[in-house]
Amino acid sequence: FGLWGITLLMGLLSVFFVCLFFSSAFAVDRGNFKTCDQSAFCKRQRAFKPGQSPYRALLETLELSDSRLTLQLINDNNKVHLLLELYRLQGNMTRVKINELKPLKPRFEVPDVLIAEPPTDLSVLSKDDNGVVLSLGAESQRLIVSARPFRLDIMEGPEVLLSLNSRGLLAFEHLRLRKDTNKEEDGLWEETFKSHTDTKPNGPTSISLDFSLPGVEHVYGIPEHADDLKLKTTDGGDPYRLYNLDVFQYELYNPMALYGSIPVMLAHNTQRTMGIFWLNAAETWVDISSNTAGKTVFGKMLDFVQGSSEKPQTDVRWISESGIIDVFIMLGPKPSDVFSQYASLTGTQSFPPLASLGYHQCRWNYNDQEDVKSVDQGFDQHDIPYDFIWLDIEHADGKRYFTWDPHKFSQPKEMLQGLMDKKRKMVAIVDPHIKVDSGYKIHNEITSKDFYVKNKDGGNYEGWCWPGNSGYPDFTNPEMRAWWASMFAYDQYEGSMENLFTWNDMNEPSVFNGPEVTMHKDALHGKWEHRDIHNMYGLYVQMATAEGQIQRSGGAERPFVLTRAFFAGSQRFGAVWTGDNAAEWDHLKISIPMCLSLGLVGVSFCGADVGGFFKNPSTELLVRWYQTGAYQPFFRAHAHLDTTRREPWLFGPENTALIREAVRQRYALLPYWYQLFFQAYRTGMPVWYDVHTFQKHNGAQNLYIPVTLSSIPVFQRGGSIIPRKDRVRRSSACMENDPYTLYVALSPKKFAEGKLYIDDGHSFNYDTKKEFIHRSLTFANNALTSSNLCPDCNFLTSSWIEKVLILGASKPSKVVLKMNGKETPVDFEFDSSMSVLTLRKPGMNAGDDWTLLLQ
Repeated sequence: FGLWGITLLMGLLSVFFVCLFFSSAFAVDRGNFKTCDQSAFCKRQRAFKPGQSPYRALLETLELSDSRLTLQLINDNNKVHLLLELYRLQGNMTRVKINELKPLKPRFEVPDVLIAEPPTDLSVLSKDDNGVVLSLGAESQRLIVSARPFRLDIMEGPEVLLSLNSRGLLAFEHLRLRKDTNKEEDGLWEETFKSHTDTKPNGPTSISLDFSLPGVEHVYGIPEHADDLKLKTTDGGDPYRLYNLDVFQYELYNPMALYGSIPVMLAHNTQRTMGIFWLNAAETWVDISSNTAGKTVFGKMLDFVQGSSEKPQTDVRWISESGIIDVFIMLGPKPSDVFSQYASLTGTQSFPPLASLGYHQCRWNYNDQEDVKSVDQGFDQHDIPYDFIWLDIEHADGKRYFTWDPHKFSQPKEMLQGLMDKKRKMVAIVDPHIKVDSGYKIHNEITSKDFYVKNKDGGNYEGWCWPGNSGYPDFTNPEMRAWWASMFAYDQYEGSMENLFTWNDMNEPSVFNGPEVTMHKDALHGKWEHRDIHNMYGLYVQMATAEGQIQRSGGAERPFVLTRAFFAGSQRFGAVWTGDNAAEWDHLKISIPMCLSLGLVGVSFCGADVGGFFKNPSTELLVRWYQTGAYQPFFRAHAHLDTTRREPWLFGPENTALIREAVRQRYALLPYWYQLFFQAYRTGMPVWYDVHTFQKHNGAQNLYIPVTLSSIPVFQRGGSIIPRKDRVRRSSACMENDPYTLYVALSPKKFAEGKLYIDDGHSFNYDTKKEFIHRSLTFANNALTSSNLCPDCNFLTSSWIEKVLILGASKPSKVVLKMNGKETPVDFEFDSSMSVLTLRKPGMNAGDDWTLLLQ
């Protein structure tokens, strides 16, 4: 059994899940994708071994302003000068930038990712010929700049928290003029992989920097990889790669790149959690080594018994192909501090429409409007709720996005209206490759406005994708993004309505006939090469699409956009999923650490294709996947064109009932999910209650719990209060005014707390007009109290509290509702065998102040 928690931005959910998994093998064509040895800059950089750094700091060049220290570095081997900039930022962060002092031309610096750069004061504590000591303010923190060789150490008291260039692996390939000689090292100015040649007009531009983390054994993050939550050491193998790629049938448990890249790593031990944010959008490799990596469990125990003085340490090295070194060091010290520090830089997870937290039904592809109608009716006939039905690439006219197939989807508004009548919605795919076709309005407008990415010779870059020969809009251009957003207007996107939302796939970008199935690095986005911006392309596509959905409603409605490719900051624009997985038990298992890794670095709205995209799941696997997916933030079933149909009712009545129950559990918990997405929620030390039988389990022990196909082992932490809506209907919107049931799980000290959040579920009024209800629910001293967390907010709900279950309670003699200065007795039942007190129909409005007193 594996116990897991779903991580949201600021903490861990109080819902946990246990499931039994089996192993299986799955393979990818690795020959399509580079290893470090096949990537010239990675091979060059990795050839440098730890040792004496050629860089030294020129202390006489030090300049200090209100918030910034600048200092020149010199490489004694080639005499090239670099400029070091140090910033102390609010919230216990330090920013380090290193660029060429006088580059031949500007080097790329990542725009549009940071939402703020909050500086605070720096001060020099001391300076001599050997270096400079700076005050970092908080908790006697200091930053020591050593001059020869150049090195940075961040200290707290006598402890070194983190060191830069302590292993001497800073390497900065400066821009230079090409010398006409045959002796140039291979790969500096040109590189070939398979049949593709990458010209490098700027020559070698890669950068590298090492970080040492004393006392740290565990590091996490740098998604996306199909691997365990804890990152492994890369000694003797390839580094982890961050390079957004369309990987067909990806393999598990290796450091290969996948669809998205977030260059954020978390380091954790019992004393402190820290983060490293490497702000670079070029191809990046991350090496991890540890001085405890080779030790067996027995060896570590021996060290402990014998009192080994060796302190564990993890060393991390970042290598990027171009750009500058721009790194944010987030010093925690708690995990929640690192989460908030990173969010202050790149923003928080967008607050999604409530309906998007429901169940999504998708496959490649629903055949036509009749098929959509039939599937929709099937959910009603089998009493299974859902909110969104999805259309893949076949819905469009010849894969021309923003259009509809004139034969199969001839009346899209009629189809959408039918869904709207049932308070349901649709998602249609809009990919960023545009069919080169003179009869296609979108292509013609992009061409006339000169918005396509260019090839190295200045013509429009073209590649092969689903429609055939395709152009790729330059989403790095803000004018292009504004135009793209305008295409979602109802009078531009024909057949669209307010209940049609968007899925951006293939936005790595995917180019079937390109190197590594993506765009050539020497393609041009204005003055920048694609190599500089590659990992940002998908972020820009989702950004423009989300803006289009907001604009079409005049700024009133929240968007919902799913993306496959992503980067730091993508959390601001919608949801992600883990791409083209397979109907294998191991793929079900890996979905958990893959989404947890994303949650740790800001992207909470994550899920995996339920049932697996490729292949056909066994009935047991499908049921188990629904039971898992119901407890992941994004809950969508999806399947490949060649798989057999797998709507939830196609596997016999017994399995339909099991899937129905899993989906209904998701809908009952929607108030809890919605609150979690509004504000992070964390509980104290665990005592577990089984949410089905209310059996109590004490923490800090191993439990062997029998799991049948009909049971989902989900636990609620003692000390938490979870609001539910137990009257499940056909969609979330149908449940808007339904009553709440509060599940109060008491801690050993007879305490519990939780929150309830309510708004209209879809608009920005919660932000622009403060139209929402946010309430604190607290059980203490035998009283359950609801108090207002936002007194100046204004929102009315017709939902009421129809039931309260208090788990771990003692039997009271009576229960009284205190509200509006009045006291009213409340009916109750007590199950002494399970210590569950049930209060029936206390009848308070969910937005009111009240106290239930147990006497």
